[in-house]
Amino acid sequence: MALSNTIKNIRGLLEEISTDLGKAERGNKAAAQRVRVNTICLEKTSKLYRKESVQAEKKESKAKPAAKKATLKKATAKNVKKKKK
Repeated sequence: MALSNTIKNIRGLLEEISTDLGKAERGNKAAAQRVRVNTICLEKTSKLYRKESVQAEKKESKAKPAAKKATLKKATAKNVKKKKK
């Protein structure tokens, strides 16, 4: 659930940065400052996303391999039996 919140935060920051970048290009100094501040926040949020996504992948991989290993063992046993015949 934390990962989905982080994704929402990243999307929000990207929208804000995109809006302010257009203003900064036209010479708005306050918008340029907001872009700089928001890019720092984006960097921190991106690092948090990377950390959370790796943790989520580890949780998924711990749950699934047991089933895969059992299937792999059955398939290997069948192949060995076929080869012996």
